[in-house]
Amino acid sequence: MRLSDASVVIRPRTAWEAMDLGVLLSQRHRGLLMISWAIVTLPVFALLTLLLWDSPSLAVLLFWWLKPAFDRLPLYILSKAMFGETPTLKQALRQWPRLLKPQLLASLTWRRLSLSRSFVMPVVQLEGLGGEARQQRLRVLLQRNAGAAQWLTIIGVHLETALWIGLMGLFYMLLPQQVELDWSWQILISAAVQDWRWLEHLTNAFYALVLVVWEPVYVACGFSLYLNRRTRLEAWDIELVFRRLRQRLTPVVTLLLAAILLVPTTQSAWAAEPAMSPDSPRLLEQPLTSQASRDSIKAILEQPPFKNKETVTRYRFGEDKSATDNGQTPAWLKALFSLLDSQRFGVLASLIEVLLWGTVVGAIGLLIWRYRDWLQAFVSRRPALKRKITRPLPQQAFGLELNRETLPADIAASAESLWQTNPREALGLLYRALLSHLLHDFNMALKPADTEGEVLQRIEHLQQPALLAFSKKLTAHWQNMAYGHRLPPAHLQQELCDGWRALFGPGVVR
Repeated sequence: MRLSDASVVIRPRTAWEAMDLGVLLSQRHRGLLMISWAIVTLPVFALLTLLLWDSPSLAVLLFWWLKPAFDRLPLYILSKAMFGETPTLKQALRQWPRLLKPQLLASLTWRRLSLSRSFVMPVVQLEGLGGEARQQRLRVLLQRNAGAAQWLTIIGVHLETALWIGLMGLFYMLLPQQVELDWSWQILISAAVQDWRWLEHLTNAFYALVLVVWEPVYVACGFSLYLNRRTRLEAWDIELVFRRLRQRLTPVVTLLLAAILLVPTTQSAWAAEPAMSPDSPRLLEQPLTSQASRDSIKAILEQPPFKNKETVTRYRFGEDKSATDNGQTPAWLKALFSLLDSQRFGVLASLIEVLLWGTVVGAIGLLIWRYRDWLQAFVSRRPALKRKITRPLPQQAFGLELNRETLPADIAASAESLWQTNPREALGLLYRALLSHLLHDFNMALKPADTEGEVLQRIEHLQQPALLAFSKKLTAHWQNMAYGHRLPPAHLQQELCDGWRALFGPGVVR
């Protein structure tokens, strides 16, 4: 490429200014870019639609996935047009199959979802690099402007979506009023799938039309970022200045050589004259004096690209203008400004910052403490446990009444009187009294869903061997009676009553 033939001014730009240049470049060649893109992509879209008529989403997904292959054509056109060799439509279409060959599989697989795709695509297509050389080149290029390229892709995705939705909305608004009355979106949604599949393909066609307008702009912005990065790395602007300088000095050098060759006798005359300093009157009276040359050189060095002036705007406290304020500035305001400019104000500012952060933390802690009960309902189980402890004591377990008012005054005597007539009720009385005693006297947390084994496990935690031994014996006979209908032997009946008296006495503690 010849930098002198560039159709734009070659100079370092900011990332956003470079993308703006890409938009202008795409506008300059929008006819060629849009027509070539439509000729290449719309037939592919139509073919995918016909092959995947029953899967519209898959068709548009495949069309979207093939965008890196389509992007190579507008990049070729822009790279040629950038340096004054704009191809014709026929030439561009002939070149597109050749452009697909280098690293197409990589572009459509692991590189497809790269956010910097538009920025790094010229490395493969224009520089022809691959493998380790490509990686080294990308490491240099991506040191800067990588973030801008990623933002370009993110903004492009949102812009594509907005244009797509806007085009669908425009289509709906352009429907005739009578058609709109007879055919609404609600009817389409409630219809069968096969009845409105054509509508999905129509919305896919809107997306293909959006890409005809937007995708060349996206490629042009990435290409301009790439050129801007190379301008900074390779100093293209300085190279152009030296080329123009060479063009200007070539005629002068030619004349000087001709004068030296044609007038050799002047050398003796020049040698005869005395040496003169740059400040001598003779040189100062010439049309081009040494002072004028110094001024010319200084003026050139003060201009780009040798010197780029940059204006930075920021807020700061004004300098001391006591000499020009004519006594109009109050003394207290001057004192305040001097205090703010001093180092002590920095310490005071740090202290104020600490106090403010402390206030924020304290306010957050106060809010947490104020609404602690509400927060504990979501982050802690403790309230649930407390509610379980404060619940009223269960009145039944295993179908047995545990309320003390339902028990006789002398448990053992009542059980002995029931052994002969109703042994099941006698054994049930002893077991019910045991559970009531554990619930009220030992504050044992019994649940209606507890089993006999779980009750025995809780009794073990009481660390009372006599109570545990009696409870195991009574529980075993109770289970035999309740589930196996087996009565305990006669001698065991009396042992159970005597064991009750030994542990709890003749009656129930009220």
